[in-house]
Amino acid sequence: MTIENEIIQIRRHIHKYPETGGNEYNTAKFIESKLKEFKIPYKRVGKTGVVGIIKGAKPGKTVALRADMDALPVQEDNTIEYKSKNSGVMHACGHDAHVAVMLGAAKFLSKKKDNLAGNVKFLFQPSEETSDGAESLIKGGALKNPEVDMILGAHVCPWIKSGKIGIKYGEMMAAVDKLKISFEGEIAHGAYPHLGKDALAAAAIFINSAQYVISRESDPADPVVITFGKIKGGDGYNIICENIEIEGTVRTLSNKTRKIVKESIIRKLKAVEIACGVKYKLSYKAVGSPLINTKEITKFCHNTAKEFYGKADIVILEKPSMGGEDFAEYLHKVPGNFIYVGTSKNKATSYPWHHSNFNIDENALPKAAKYIEYTVEKFLNGN
Repeated sequence: MTIENEIIQIRRHIHKYPETGGNEYNTAKFIESKLKEFKIPYKRVGKTGVVGIIKGAKPGKTVALRADMDALPVQEDNTIEYKSKNSGVMHACGHDAHVAVMLGAAKFLSKKKDNLAGNVKFLFQPSEETSDGAESLIKGGALKNPEVDMILGAHVCPWIKSGKIGIKYGEMMAAVDKLKISFEGEIAHGAYPHLGKDALAAAAIFINSAQYVISRESDPADPVVITFGKIKGGDGYNIICENIEIEGTVRTLSNKTRKIVKESIIRKLKAVEIACGVKYKLSYKAVGSPLINTKEITKFCHNTAKEFYGKADIVILEKPSMGGEDFAEYLHKVPGNFIYVGTSKNKATSYPWHHSNFNIDENALPKAAKYIEYTVEKFLNGN
């Protein structure tokens, strides 16, 4: 079997047996079996993280290559031979492909270790979807012994044509905050609302007022998303709601706007509390930082993309995404760059991330693995 075919088979195996964040035990064992086959030393970090390392024949810098490996709690609707065997779990975000690309790059680079001036670390990371996997590897020492000089990451992209690569300078993805708010009112008969305190009405007023932050309190040139995706409460159609919970997310690109949004949300909650006579509780968790690519490393990767892909197959992304990515946590410690790998060929390979029909054009993966290999060689050997 060629390495190119092996990369596709690796992706299909992982796709067939997906595991959610923190539960990637079989995925980790499979990755370890491949690293062992490639004669690449590795160690387990935490319960499911795996870090492999290739030490070049000559001393030099160290490059880290990160691949996330967790799946989502989504029931797959694709009719493919490698459809998920685990009910209610699916690789709907392409992490199976990321592992395949980095294992492919590992095999390519393992054959060239005698010509490498430096080291290559492979970070197979759990729990990206829950945004705590990167921190777990960092705390576990994945960026140390030896110290990492540059880190690269890649993500398949359903809106970039297969065979192309996406490059983004500066801010690429948003900071992610998670909100959980509860309102406590006072129960009453629905026919006599004046005898109660309506927590549901208070929640509705707050949800509407929160959008005022975007329209009137934040800089229109600085993107913000405030989304409430879950609401729970109430006992009956004719009963004043006593307790209600809502959950949502805030996405921002700058720390200044991030602070403004949080302060405004707290201010509006206090106002609703007074206006409606209810009590609120707020959990406001900073889940992840904005992903900001390092200028010098992005330029370096742009140049290697020109050399490897050619100018015609490079997509320069002008706008950032408001999605989150915990690769950002590595960039607090090490300069690096995050790229998109185009995987869209037809309708079947153009569904958005997290969709139950998400799939990719696998033919893009071997090329991406070779590009990673090419870029690492250029960085370490300086030629």
